[in-house]
Amino acid sequence: MNLKRKSGILLHPTSLPASAGIGTIGCPAFDFVDWLSASGTKLWQVLPLGPTGYGDSPYQPFSAFALNPLLIDFEDLVERGWTEKNEIVPPDYIKTEGNVDFGSVVWWKNGVLKKIALKLLDGGLKGLKSEFENFCKENDFWLDDFACFMSIKSHYDEEGMWNKAWPEELRLYQKNAVDLWEKSHEDEILTTKLIQFFAFTQWNALHEYAKSKNVEIIGDIPIFVSADSADVWANQKYFQLKENGESRVVAGVPPDYFSPTGQLWGNPLYDWKKIAEDGFKWWILRIKNILKLVDYVRIDHFRGFDSYWAVKSGSKTAEKGKWLKGPGVALFKAVKNELGELPLIAEDLGEITDSVRRLRDKCGLPGMKIIQFGFDCAEEKKGSLVNAFLPHNFFNANCVAYTGTHDNDTTQGMLNSLCEENLCLIASYLEGRKVGFSEACAMRSDGNLCRKLVSLCFSSTASFALVPMQDLYGFGSDCRMNTPGSACANWSWRMRSDMLYGELASKKCEWLKELNCLYNR
Repeated sequence: MNLKRKSGILLHPTSLPASAGIGTIGCPAFDFVDWLSASGTKLWQVLPLGPTGYGDSPYQPFSAFALNPLLIDFEDLVERGWTEKNEIVPPDYIKTEGNVDFGSVVWWKNGVLKKIALKLLDGGLKGLKSEFENFCKENDFWLDDFACFMSIKSHYDEEGMWNKAWPEELRLYQKNAVDLWEKSHEDEILTTKLIQFFAFTQWNALHEYAKSKNVEIIGDIPIFVSADSADVWANQKYFQLKENGESRVVAGVPPDYFSPTGQLWGNPLYDWKKIAEDGFKWWILRIKNILKLVDYVRIDHFRGFDSYWAVKSGSKTAEKGKWLKGPGVALFKAVKNELGELPLIAEDLGEITDSVRRLRDKCGLPGMKIIQFGFDCAEEKKGSLVNAFLPHNFFNANCVAYTGTHDNDTTQGMLNSLCEENLCLIASYLEGRKVGFSEACAMRSDGNLCRKLVSLCFSSTASFALVPMQDLYGFGSDCRMNTPGSACANWSWRMRSDMLYGELASKKCEWLKELNCLYNR
């Protein structure tokens, strides 16, 4: 896939301002699209959109197909006539500004959504019956299992995960037992389906609006799925599980620049042989589903399709494991045969081998270049910097450049943490001359280095240039989105309203417009 030269902003919808408790896909999301459009910025990258569970990570959703109910905008439901204004008033502990407090938002918002859905169902759906039934029919390949899973989970969740706490006949997904549960919990299951209908209706409206403003959305597919998900429960043959549903081996990566003990993600690993025997049907459906929602898809941990790190279940760290072969090019050929040309971006970071690079290139996928990594122990050869993440070494324009990602510190935060040698190196690189420590410190303190790194990303030969919203505003480490290996204080950063509305937002919009014009994006 060859990309046309464009720029974009990385911002998850939960980080949008001016709504109760958490960013939504309502009015602020439409305003953000307008802001992007006014600046000539043509791409909006989001994180995975699925329903989050423990830890609030979008990379550990209860379903690889469903949308997160917390993104539903209550004001939009009122405008559509699906609820009343007095039914959506937030309690005093729900704030409209500041970081997301997921616990309070989940407690309040999920309860309100269930009341709205039940009231609509009791009232015959107020003219929505046909539209809702069509939605259920079009999505029955995942929606039935997801709604049933969430229903059973709500009854047994306090006792542990599905593969530990559920009765054996439900744990093993025995059809008779699942059918009986669905019949005896029909209202509860319909409620979950209707809430998904709300979410998909709103997201589709936002996506269409973005298209009308010449803004395309880049989505994100985590390679692995959560152990506590409808995906694993309903498709156990596709995973390396024990007879009781527990994982034999789990996902992670060996020690790297993020962690000296590796990263132990804990996701169940695929049985690629079984998936291949079924013509990769589950993966084809997964990619087809997300391509209805977005225009491009970033595939997280692409190297896992070549080979993946398998760690014995129960291990404390990811240090001890082994590399096992993934499906390779066969998966992507199957998906391409079914869906045509694939607008995919390969997250080819971490321990990347020649074999991974060959797979990426065989599939014709652009990879990622993280400019922050270019100055991390930059290699020198006869006085020249040869690090592949530095823009002068982007030998192939068919790639996507970032200042940083959701897993990195913010660019200003990274600059604040640098030693004298690396800080001077960055300043010298950006200035095209040798810069001393005192001058480099001054450039760091006034935000000049961060701004220059954003400009560097835009000026690069990479077809797509993407910058996290935090980097555009030069925010420090306190605005970081995620710290890999840390289980708390992640995913909660939220913009202030003045970053989207008012004089400050207008100034950033104008700067973006200048960069896009100057660098032909």
